[in-house]
Amino acid sequence: MSVDKNFCMSSYLAFRYIEKDDVDFCEGMKHSNIKPVPESEKILVKTSSEIDSAIQKVFDGLKCKKLGIMLSGGMDSAILASYMRGADAYTFRFLGGDLQKEELARAEYYAKYYGLNLHYVDIDWNVVEKNVDAVMKAKCAPVHSIEPQILEAALQAKADGIEMMVVGESSDLIFGGMDQLLAKDWDFDEFANRYTFTDPKAVLKEPVDMSYLFERYRQGEKIDFLSFMDDVFSVESSSSYLNAFSVARMPYVDPYAKLKMADPLDLYRVRHGEPKYLIRELFAKKYPEIPVPNKVPMPRPVDEYFKTWQGPHRPEFREDIDMSKFTGNQKWQMWCLERFINLSECKSLSGVINLNNYLDLLFWHFPDKEVAA
Repeated sequence: MSVDKNFCMSSYLAFRYIEKDDVDFCEGMKHSNIKPVPESEKILVKTSSEIDSAIQKVFDGLKCKKLGIMLSGGMDSAILASYMRGADAYTFRFLGGDLQKEELARAEYYAKYYGLNLHYVDIDWNVVEKNVDAVMKAKCAPVHSIEPQILEAALQAKADGIEMMVVGESSDLIFGGMDQLLAKDWDFDEFANRYTFTDPKAVLKEPVDMSYLFERYRQGEKIDFLSFMDDVFSVESSSSYLNAFSVARMPYVDPYAKLKMADPLDLYRVRHGEPKYLIRELFAKKYPEIPVPNKVPMPRPVDEYFKTWQGPHRPEFREDIDMSKFTGNQKWQMWCLERFINLSECKSLSGVINLNNYLDLLFWHFPDKEVAA
């Protein structure tokens, strides 16, 4: 392991995770990224019927008695709900605003359609701030903005006696749901600019060049964006779920995670109004009475949270940051990075990973050796 705070800050800003497994923010902190499912364990599917059968086998093999599902208004969790009659469903409800009213109504429809017991997980800034230190401490890094709310859902489900949670997180990547990133065959520089979440040069005094990661996928003036997404996006996205559920000590399963399309992704269909065309077909079979919904990412009202935030003040950050040029998600990254650095340097907490201290703050306690980081 080596320590390189400047690299870690730049990597988090650019990719939302620390890309190198052997580099960390400081001594005593060891981050861990999720390992992709080995190719030898993947199940090839050609049709929506084969996806249906493969998912059913996953549920048939689950031994736990009480399942819960993170249910949104999208296709992926709605399909999974069809295998879970009588189970408990957990849907985010954001307080103090009208965020995603239509999505909430769809989640309620899915739950009623298949007889799920729907629970709301109410989220506001107080919940986010209460949970963020725990997920950062477990990850040994700043986190994605969905992690505090996933932790809240996991803790609520645990209190309800849920033994395992079901999520549909992997479907977008596997079946062509990232339609904006799949919209064209990208030029190299154009894709690098499009994919970089926050440019470290615009935020940090000592940024580290992150272009090396894109260079691995260069094809002349173009880029192998499909392989980049398979390798990079999959780690960033899935690690967020793994971390949040691990803090709650809640087992979870993603029935899509081991599936793989047997045929190459039909980019023409994706680019002409049919992202996730196989999943769309399966949704239509499960809910024949309603239109197939458009993809909606997991909501989090970061624009509202940070609309008056003036920006970071630590010496690692530039003094001339124009906050009006950044989105709510980018402001979250700056805020979270600054908070994490403060946390890692806090002498009263040793700066070294005693996750129990943070779980105690949440009024939960689990033995050290049983907490997965």
